[in-house]
Amino acid sequence: MVATKDELQHFLKHHFGYATFKPGQLAVIQQLLTPKDTVAIMPTGNGKSLCYQFMGAYLKKKVLIISPLLSLMQDQVEQLRLLGFKRSIALTSALTYWERSFVINHLEEYDFIFASPEILATPQIKATIQQMEWGLLVIDEAHCISQWGPDFRPDYLQLGGLRSELQDPLTLALTATATPKVQRDIIAQLHLQGDDPVIRRPVNRKNIYLSVVRTSSQEEKKQELFALVRRLQGPGLIYFSSKKLADQMQVQLQKETNLRVATYHADLSKEDRFIIQQQFLHNKLDVICATSAFGMGINKGNIRFVIHFHMPGDMESYVQEIGRAGRDGQPSIAILLYSQGDEMIQQQLTAATVPTNNEIHFVYSLNEKTSFTGIDDDKFKVIKAFIERGFSEEATTRFFTTRFQDKEKALQVMTTYAQGTTCLRRFIDTYFAEKDAHQHDEICCNYDVTQLPLARLGLLRTKSVTPSYTIQSYNAILDKLFLNL
Repeated sequence: MVATKDELQHFLKHHFGYATFKPGQLAVIQQLLTPKDTVAIMPTGNGKSLCYQFMGAYLKKKVLIISPLLSLMQDQVEQLRLLGFKRSIALTSALTYWERSFVINHLEEYDFIFASPEILATPQIKATIQQMEWGLLVIDEAHCISQWGPDFRPDYLQLGGLRSELQDPLTLALTATATPKVQRDIIAQLHLQGDDPVIRRPVNRKNIYLSVVRTSSQEEKKQELFALVRRLQGPGLIYFSSKKLADQMQVQLQKETNLRVATYHADLSKEDRFIIQQQFLHNKLDVICATSAFGMGINKGNIRFVIHFHMPGDMESYVQEIGRAGRDGQPSIAILLYSQGDEMIQQQLTAATVPTNNEIHFVYSLNEKTSFTGIDDDKFKVIKAFIERGFSEEATTRFFTTRFQDKEKALQVMTTYAQGTTCLRRFIDTYFAEKDAHQHDEICCNYDVTQLPLARLGLLRTKSVTPSYTIQSYNAILDKLFLNL
């Protein structure tokens, strides 16, 4: 389908209310309209979701979006409905039995359908979607195919097969970060056709100042965190690898700074997580102490700082998480707090999540009639998932051996970033093979916490704030939000 830039911008203005496309959006849409399968690598906050929203509305054809997170799917459905696309639905565990049965029996009536790869693997739903004609298949967070996804989401490895079963529809793979290797994995796993399907925007977010603050101990690291949070203009995010420490630091920060602070991690109930998200989005909280469970699908433009108390396990995760700062284009800062030996935390997490050869052999050797009721072990579950999907013991062992080696290499990259002396922005650009990346004179990087240009960047806190709401006292606001949905 041939369309001029002016025609596409007119459609954008009429249906979505934007006068112009963000960088990269028009190129993705034009390539899809040729038509050509596309891998779009665009930084966090660059409007990746608009690409498939636009395509569905422009082509007037059904769009199937495969996404890894329930919260992300629900957020996208709400956005589409607010835009007027009422026939949008997320097939998730949040649906009751009767709601899910109704949706499946009336799936043809929906234009935008969101689902996890696991739910699409169920026989009834797979049979239903195979009978439908799709204008576009979208793989959101496509790096899951090559990176963290397979640890607990083996169905991401079978999306190429699902695509074939759907008669190879036009496909858009979306991610915020991907090295050349990850790009090749996405293309190969999905069996994408055509030469050079990748459209890439630089990961470099020039409005985010980068810093590594090195400390000699965990106690000194805590003191640096308190000092930074007192000085920095919020709102802000602080990432931890430990749910327990996130809870502890939330209490201490709220007590010592008088800021409105909450924690967010997987141990909280769905209701509490929703409340905290809404508080943060509506500027009722100043700081979130979070694990990596927080952030994906949270569209908040004015986050001024992201601090990592613990070093992430790979550069992709780090860039994704700091990319939640400064979506409004205003100066922001990303600070990694580092102490010698921090690597051990990620090594322990790897050991806890990646099955060993002995563990794989043990599960494969169990009798099929063995009862597994009551077993609640993540590594056991993922090995069983590989067995159920027809992977041999040899293939599973080979996969996780490679996965363990990849994690070790990725952690070494993060350690080099934390311990290095070169320009932090250039380090990230080089890792992602950003040939045309550039550095900014005003907003670049610094290793010296005493030299951070917070005043010049407008990142110093200028006024005091009142104590935080409690979860219990926020129920009235929650009820009001539900009534307005």
